[in-house]
Amino acid sequence: MAPFSSAEAHQTMRSAEVQRNTLETRIRVKLDLDGSGKSRLATGVGFFDHMLDQIARHGMLDLEVEAQGDLHIDAHHTVEDVGITIGQALARAVGDKKGVRRYGHAYVPLDEALSRVVVDLSGRPGLVFEVPFVRGTVGEFDVDLVREFFQGLVNHAAITVHVDALRGDNAHHQAETVFKAFGRALRMAVEADPRASGIPSTKGSL
Repeated sequence: MAPFSSAEAHQTMRSAEVQRNTLETRIRVKLDLDGSGKSRLATGVGFFDHMLDQIARHGMLDLEVEAQGDLHIDAHHTVEDVGITIGQALARAVGDKKGVRRYGHAYVPLDEALSRVVVDLSGRPGLVFEVPFVRGTVGEFDVDLVREFFQGLVNHAAITVHVDALRGDNAHHQAETVFKAFGRALRMAVEADPRASGIPSTKGSL
């Protein structure tokens, strides 16, 4: 990965590229909200790459993530900082939110598991996360990091997200339904509303 500045960013219409440097991680994210569900993912955490792929495919957005982190410690910093960087890219890509639906929701099942995610492009960071994982790890992946990812994302995208795992007996299925549902809810929220041209708020800004 080529050297970069933590402040370096590039934006085009409905897409953005953000690069972020810390002493713990070096991350590059490229996001296109009007993509086709393609992804190129290299975080060094296999299960996490699998989950990010769900966001891209079910959100119909193109997503590239390259991350180098202190995985010799654990995956916490990498997962959280990828969430932060995706959140920053999302905030840039969605712009002033003029003409978008603003709200999105999705229910997604996978075998015995079912999750619901609701998204509001509110301009206010907020996360409600009710996911009672049935075990603490999926392979070597600590499921606590799912919340850390979403917390970093909503804080830096300035969006409100409610995540509820309604049922499930398999932690892999629970996590996968959460990421799929988030992708589909985000897809709905950022879609153009054919009946609207302004910013979807009585305040006139989001």
